[in-house]
Amino acid sequence: MLFNSEVFLFLFLPIAYVVFWLLRSKRQRYVWLAITGYVFYAGWNWKFCFLMLFSTIVSYTTGLLLLREGWTQRQRKYVLVVPVTVDLLLLGFFKYANFTLRSMAGASALLGHPVPVRHLDIVLPIGISFYTFHTISYVVDCYRRVVKPTRDFWEFVSYVSLFSQLVAGPIVRFRQIESDLDHIDSVPRRKYIDIGWSYFVIGLCQKVLLADLIAAVINPALEHYGQLGTLTSWACMLGYSYQLYFDFAGYSNMAVGLGYLFGLHIPQNFNTPYKADGIGDFWRRWHISLSSCLRDYLYIPLGGSRCGVAMVYRNLMLTMLIGGLWHGANWTFVAWGAYHGGLLCLNRAFEANWERIAAPLRRSITFLLVIVGWVLFRSTSFAMARALLGKMFWIAPSAAVTAFPTLLALLVVASLFGHFGKNTFEMTHAWGLAMRCALLAGFALCVIRIVTSVSTPFLYFQF
Repeated sequence: MLFNSEVFLFLFLPIAYVVFWLLRSKRQRYVWLAITGYVFYAGWNWKFCFLMLFSTIVSYTTGLLLLREGWTQRQRKYVLVVPVTVDLLLLGFFKYANFTLRSMAGASALLGHPVPVRHLDIVLPIGISFYTFHTISYVVDCYRRVVKPTRDFWEFVSYVSLFSQLVAGPIVRFRQIESDLDHIDSVPRRKYIDIGWSYFVIGLCQKVLLADLIAAVINPALEHYGQLGTLTSWACMLGYSYQLYFDFAGYSNMAVGLGYLFGLHIPQNFNTPYKADGIGDFWRRWHISLSSCLRDYLYIPLGGSRCGVAMVYRNLMLTMLIGGLWHGANWTFVAWGAYHGGLLCLNRAFEANWERIAAPLRRSITFLLVIVGWVLFRSTSFAMARALLGKMFWIAPSAAVTAFPTLLALLVVASLFGHFGKNTFEMTHAWGLAMRCALLAGFALCVIRIVTSVSTPFLYFQF
């Protein structure tokens, strides 16, 4: 089920909202949130609800075990390792099994001893990377005693299956909404209704009126990337940079808005990343929930910045390589992670020199470097990446792109919002009449487009 669909907007959400507020007790609301989460997920494939439930039960049981007194540190580690291993094995099988087989076949062919490998008929469960992060972060935080494991099974089920952030994030850690869940029976309905709808409508407009319109122009062009020239290649990749941002930031804003409608504070996931004045700053602003998880559960345990220079660079590279692989089972994602890992290492090595550059130039260079990285991220193969980069950095005749003037107009609008506008967490959301009318008009335009065209999935659904 998609947020930008008629079924969600006019059937699922109204029912979920009205019933939630008719229920009074904490337990009733937990159960209802769990039911709506599984119904939402079942709209894609009901069979994989059992996989999510299994992962949920394993993590919940682990939390209860960690509540027991008398465990030695070694025993606690065993209790930690088992569920994390189970979650990673499930993620690895569904997301990376065929990738591993393809890689082995490719490696054997390079060595001159090709081995035929049969492709497994595996369906990737939507959102598995996100809810796996939820369960693993919960278990690790319980082990570290950062949070006290909940004894309420339905509270934990509602946390893992919360439909507003279930399939594409943000990655919400239990400790970030634990207080809201504990007081879910006492939150006043009217307190957050305005801010909730404000976030949701802004996010919907970002997705439907910006990201999707840009995609409608650049996707057909990128399917025939061999016909693009220098100008059109840059225009398409600039368009993709804005499409990806407004698609995912739009989803995150809708998730935050939906959270408010149900009395939950979902944390910020984007902080106008294209205003970043360095690669390190970019990663503090882009997909904040993922970058903070990689920092807290991978980079810091590896040693972080507390070790020698060489080890710090190793930690940065490993973190970004794994972060790249998390995004998809393709070597282009690994290369994208390596690219950003290398940039972070350079940023650390020449930080003092970098700071001497004027801020506007730092922001421009950073954005240019990010666009180059998005070529790897968007490309389905290294051949496509090489072709696009070659055209972008070596003069090639520009072929016509259908609706190119429309793309240019969209790029202007997107750049104004992406580089100069406030993000939703900087806004007051206490709107006057004029802004309320503008939001209503934006919502109406979104509905018209949704009704008259095919709803497009969010880009991060594939991850």
